[in-house]
Amino acid sequence: MRLLFSISLLLFATVVFAQKKPLDHSVYDSWQSIGERMISNDGKWVVYSINPQEGDNELVIQSSDAGYKKIIARGYNAVITEDSRYAVFRIKPLFKDSRDARIKKKRPDDMPKDSFAIVELGKDSVWKLPRVKTYKVPEKEAGWVAYHLEKAIEKKEAPKKPDNIDKRIADSLGKVIDSLKQVIATMPEKKKKNKDESDDEGILIQSVIALNNLNQDAEGDETPAAPVDAGTDLVVRNLMDGKEKIFTNVLEYNFSKKGQKLIIEQAKNPKDSLSKQLVSLFDLKEGKTIVLSKGGNDFKNFTFSEDGAQVAYVAERDAKTKELQKFYKLWYYTSGMDSATMLADKNSVGMQLGMTVSEFGNISFSKSGKRLFFGTAPIQPPKDTTLIDIDLVKVDVWHYNDDYLQTAQLSRLQRDLQTNYLAVYQFDNKTLKQLATEQLPTIYQTNEGDGDQFVGVTDFGKRVESQWTGNTKKDIYAINLNDGTTKLVKKDMTGFIAPQMISPAGKYIMWYDSKARNYFAWDGDSARNITAKIKFPLYDEDHDSPSDPSPHGVMRWQENDDAIFVYDRYDIWQVDPKGKMSPLLITGGQGRKTKTRYRYVSTDREERFVKPGQTLLLQTFTETGKEDGFASYKLLTKMLPVQLSKVKASLGNPIKATAAEKYIYTKESYEVSPELFVSSDLSGETKLYATNPQQKEYNWGTAELYKWKAFNGKMSEGILYKPENFDPTKKYPMIMYFYETHSETLHGYIPPTPTGSRLNVSFFVSRGYVVFSPDIHYTIGYPAKSAYDYVVSAAKDLIAKNKWIDGANIGIQGQSWGGIQVAQLVTMTDMFKAAWSGAPVANMTSAYGGIRWEGGINRQFQYEKTQSRIGATLWEKQNLYILNSPLFHVPKIKTPMVIMANDADGAVPWYQGIELFTAMRRLNKKVWMLNYNGEAHNLVERKNKKDIQIREQQFFDWLLKGEKPAKWITEGVPAVKKGKDWGLEIVE
Repeated sequence: MRLLFSISLLLFATVVFAQKKPLDHSVYDSWQSIGERMISNDGKWVVYSINPQEGDNELVIQSSDAGYKKIIARGYNAVITEDSRYAVFRIKPLFKDSRDARIKKKRPDDMPKDSFAIVELGKDSVWKLPRVKTYKVPEKEAGWVAYHLEKAIEKKEAPKKPDNIDKRIADSLGKVIDSLKQVIATMPEKKKKNKDESDDEGILIQSVIALNNLNQDAEGDETPAAPVDAGTDLVVRNLMDGKEKIFTNVLEYNFSKKGQKLIIEQAKNPKDSLSKQLVSLFDLKEGKTIVLSKGGNDFKNFTFSEDGAQVAYVAERDAKTKELQKFYKLWYYTSGMDSATMLADKNSVGMQLGMTVSEFGNISFSKSGKRLFFGTAPIQPPKDTTLIDIDLVKVDVWHYNDDYLQTAQLSRLQRDLQTNYLAVYQFDNKTLKQLATEQLPTIYQTNEGDGDQFVGVTDFGKRVESQWTGNTKKDIYAINLNDGTTKLVKKDMTGFIAPQMISPAGKYIMWYDSKARNYFAWDGDSARNITAKIKFPLYDEDHDSPSDPSPHGVMRWQENDDAIFVYDRYDIWQVDPKGKMSPLLITGGQGRKTKTRYRYVSTDREERFVKPGQTLLLQTFTETGKEDGFASYKLLTKMLPVQLSKVKASLGNPIKATAAEKYIYTKESYEVSPELFVSSDLSGETKLYATNPQQKEYNWGTAELYKWKAFNGKMSEGILYKPENFDPTKKYPMIMYFYETHSETLHGYIPPTPTGSRLNVSFFVSRGYVVFSPDIHYTIGYPAKSAYDYVVSAAKDLIAKNKWIDGANIGIQGQSWGGIQVAQLVTMTDMFKAAWSGAPVANMTSAYGGIRWEGGINRQFQYEKTQSRIGATLWEKQNLYILNSPLFHVPKIKTPMVIMANDADGAVPWYQGIELFTAMRRLNKKVWMLNYNGEAHNLVERKNKKDIQIREQQFFDWLLKGEKPAKWITEGVPAVKKGKDWGLEIVE
């Protein structure tokens, strides 16, 4: 009986698998992902969005106990109010409506617009209003929302009849004509004109009309005035009672952090010639409005102090419309003043000669409100209007001493034009100090802007070498905020310094030295190596490029600047910045023993340091099984981290309720589409949502870790993907997809999606392919051989150990760095039957001096220091450049290959693809090249992504499955048929 039951069960499972259909290209648009997500401060409510790849999304409002759920079609950009009572959000127009409007090329004002909505949590009703462009709520206060309306729809009047002339003009012309008729009557009678000639009255009427037109524009070429933004209505709503207050002609607005005040910029009323632009402050509790500034041309960068009592902004209020120079000033208001006062301008004491207040600088108050930070910039000379554009020479002058190449300068031109330097106004002594300069451009504040010592970092005069190093040496300075003096802390630092490395109170300046491979700290007098006694590497132990390895990073500073916590590969160390106490391994070495990484997850956005006894949430990752998990650790106690959970899945960063022990997080694996969970302790959990229920209808797949010995004798691992209906008695074609290392993504979900050129893994697996993604580790100077050692050894190992691998039908696919490795491999072996190379470098000798056009930077650093891994200049190791360049080995290629090289690729110049294509074509090799016009390194436009997925499937199916080829493969697509025939039809 049991045997019969088992056979029946097996037959049932076989039938179920047989009924499942393979994925096709029609499934992409509806495939879901979890987008924005948040939990209320009290932990009782969760809001999240479910987004299809293309189409209309859903916003889900749900109680954390899963007892209440409301779905809002197309809702997004949500906020839960501070009191956990309301969800506020926008609603997109229907995707179809927006698409149709784009097809019809409607004007921006005529495009479908967002709506604004409010839901009281737990209730079913939705308050909604159409045509709202933005909204804001206070960050730390409940009860208020402000929403900014779109421009009102103008009523289109019926066109006037031709003879319905403006009465005023008609009366005026009539009087002139009557007067002229009297003049004509007194003139001598002339011979009567024939019917083809105009009479005197007609001539006079035309003359009068012409004179009238002359009064409007004598030349007929009057330049129309630039359109002025008249603003739109801003509505401030009390969420408790629904009462609203409307402000007209609003351009910009902002709440204070704690919600007591709202600053509003209003444009001139276009219907009132006497009106002026206004900046007002609305007191939400008192319901009163104070005008801070009246009249001016441009106001921007509004900011409040922490308590909301102070306001600052920049404004240009004096220039006339066509003035060639415009100067901004810093304006300030504090409670009790009648209006804002000018705090700083180009003439202020303390402002450096030739500098002025920048319109582009960030404005902020220190935490206490005793300091105001803003940006200054050099005064730019006015444009010379005497120069004639057609006579101007257009030339870029490249100079060997320029900080950056001209291409980089042009790429960052707009940013450079907006460059500004940090200055501070101190209210206690009413002084202005310039902190940053061209020579010292980067300033890190301490103690939330109230520190006595700030940190300055500069690479001024050291930037040229970034062309071939990819980085620059830096000088570090301590800046005394009391007297403005600077002190050199470290010269020519090679390594890393960042705001989180500086102690919160500013007592210590810390940096990581890449040469010494240790952390150093400066205490105001001297610097010392504070991690030298740690025996384990604090940097990436598996680093395999010519550059210096990066550190694993810092966790947090301890309260009162008493210690800094740093990571090694697995564990966490407490380090004394004074260097007196030996470093303490606070996780007890448990991480290294179990090959488990511990990394701190901060659940408080405003946290600046950690305290002894504080319970820390740690995210864990086990290297052996690639499991994710959570652990709890009570800081600086005798307890070791306690594992709360460990799963064969990938966990998203948890989000914690501010005032409750409630967390939300996502969980996924290759087999299970992303799900959203809520938990009180991160060990038990409640599922709130599971995406993509339709996945069960398709033949999906499995993912497993596969290990083998590479040709260099080292063990390696990769991910082996097999179809859900895998049958070990059958033969499967295999595609190998690679880019550096992938094994740590074992439990990552891979949705079927049109990609920018990487392999659509789940699609191919569903359609009967085995996919293997091997890790590749490199020997400097020999990246091609390294790829061969790992990829080919993996292929041969898989074939030898698994009879279900069809060794005669193996393809390889890679994009970018993976693309060049594909091109390299087909020159080194003919074991692969098909190759797909996306954006490859074919010739390292020409690419070495090329430009990455997206940023204008030179490519030399890639070969000498980073991913391309040559480790030397073209002149030092020319043989290695040639050895690793597919172009020089094209005669050895036997594998048919498709190249993607796009003409707007900003990372790899597309002529690299042309070099490879033309070389293979010259030698009569089977090669195709796809150039998606105007496209980037990785495809951006969805239509192009969909197209390349179809072609990739057709190519691999033809060569690895023996299916009939598409027309583009057999015949190509001539230029005369471009845009009419895409060659996708199958050739019978």
